Amino acid sequence: MGVSAASYIAIKELDDILLIDIVENLPQGNALDLAHTASILGLNVDIRGSNDYRDMRGSDLIIVTAGFPRKPGMTREELVAKNAGIVVDIAKNISEYAPNSIVLLTTNPLDAMAYLMYKRLKFPREKVIGFSGVLDSGRLKYYASKKLGISTDGILAVVLGQHGENMFPVPRLSTVYGKPLTELLSKEEIEEVVKETVQAGATVTKLRGFSSDHAPGAGLAVMAESIKKDLKKVFLASVYLTGEYEVKDIVACVPVVLGKNGVEKIIELPLTEEEKKGFMGSVEAIKRNVEQIPKEFL
Repeated sequence: MGVSAASYIAIKELDDILLIDIVENLPQGNALDLAHTASILGLNVDIRGSNDYRDMRGSDLIIVTAGFPRKPGMTREELVAKNAGIVVDIAKNISEYAPNSIVLLTTNPLDAMAYLMYKRLKFPREKVIGFSGVLDSGRLKYYASKKLGISTDGILAVVLGQHGENMFPVPRLSTVYGKPLTELLSKEEIEEVVKETVQAGATVTKLRGFSSDHAPGAGLAVMAESIKKDLKKVFLASVYLTGEYEVKDIVACVPVVLGKNGVEKIIELPLTEEEKKGFMGSVEAIKRNVEQIPKEFL
């Protein structure tokens, strides 16, 4: 996923790129391949690889894609213990070498690992952002567009809460130029779209034998662009909540504005009582994931 994200970021020429991996020669080889790609496309960007965290000294945006990936039949939640140690180690190095950076994290289970990263870094909450909503909403848009027979461009999709089996798509607030999907699709069609969205990651993993990388890479690139260019675009992202949506001390996916300072605003959507219950059920699933993190890490 890291290489996919780097390739899309390079295409956008957002900044120079450093790939870091613990596997000797791997980031150097990937960086060289991407550098050749940039040369072919005429892109003005420097791409390097390293096995040493010290080389990221002074970086202003860190994108963390490290961690054990899902395998066919696995849920994201099964990765808690394996990936918590990786997040702790990366947080230590970010604190030491890039203490003023904004951090975008993709490690699964996403919301629990973003919570852990936030707690370990002790950065302002605006600077620790979990990537998930752009992917999940993109998937919802895709499946809805197939039902509607229209381009995905006209669809605004909302998926809240957890990035996982308990994510909470909100069809009533997912619209085609203001018209809710609930008024455009039958109840059965809505149920199918929601099911396909929730199972999308598992479907990709089953088909190809490993988890998604191109779609998350593209999503990370558009989020990075909004931060680097201070575009103040609205995205669905996982952030630490301190009372928004009546939730405290947990990371969950909600709409946010991204700019040069990271999360510049959290947008609270008008949920019905039934939707609030669905959202809170998703939050409870995140809490259960957090409870699985070894206590010595928190």
